[in-house]
Amino acid sequence: MTQKTETTPFDVTEYLNTPDQMAAYLEASIEEANGDAAFIVKALGDIAKAKGMSRVTRDAGLS
Repeated sequence: MTQKTETTPFDVTEYLNTPDQMAAYLEASIEEANGDAAFIVKALGDIAKAKGMSRVTRDAGLS
């Protein structure tokens, strides 16, 4: 009998728990982007999601 491998979606935001981790992730993303702005925007979105959008808007002074 063949055993099936079960996979789950990977969500990087589960691993971005500290400002240092977020900074390292952004730095690595910039290095890997090779000028692809969309890649960097995705990384910034991941960081915003990890921080919590309400906190991001509050920190930015938006309502």
